Amino acid sequence: MDEEKIKTIAGQLRQPSGDYAIEVGKKMNEGNHAINLYTIEVLNLKPGDNILEIGMGNGLFVKDIVQGDSTITYTGLDFSGTMINEANKYNDGFINSGQVKFILCNAETLPFGNELFDKVFSVNTIYFWDHPNLVLSEIYRVLKPNGQIIISIRPKSVMQHYPFVKYGFSLFTKDDLENLLTNNNFRVATTLEKEEPELEMGEEKMKIETLIVCAEKL
Repeated sequence: MDEEKIKTIAGQLRQPSGDYAIEVGKKMNEGNHAINLYTIEVLNLKPGDNILEIGMGNGLFVKDIVQGDSTITYTGLDFSGTMINEANKYNDGFINSGQVKFILCNAETLPFGNELFDKVFSVNTIYFWDHPNLVLSEIYRVLKPNGQIIISIRPKSVMQHYPFVKYGFSLFTKDDLENLLTNNNFRVATTLEKEEPELEMGEEKMKIETLIVCAEKL
């Protein structure tokens, strides 16, 4: 695979756009199926929970959060207009009932009042946060007292072998992620590490692991 194609893949993973955006969203669903379901399990959903997701892609997994309890509300943010449009299509019934909504915005400035959400989570997006401390300060602001933040990633030990990560990705070890949260006024509660089946990428098989850190607002 030539460097220009690798660079294009990196840009599309960061912010799907243009002719390939819809297909990129579908590919991300395939590659992120297990990590999304693991994350939803860690959310430990309760009746009445108000959930915020940062970077939900095309919103395929939103149904797994809200369909079991009509009192759970969900807001998804993304800075790809195409992903917002696709998420609206996948979840039109939940949107019409008022249970789900999607907003086009950058996570560095969250368009919400203080102490609104019970849980905030993000799957495979922290690599692209240009100013993670700023994003985390915004998450802290919109979380209710004792609210939870759940960050799910592929750890550095796995990601460093992917050719596209040299273009705009920040990589994290377990310690990196835990320390980042601790330094931004969160208390790490649980950390989950899981191996997944290998993923075929072109003609290669790539090792896949899930790392999920759940922390509480101090």
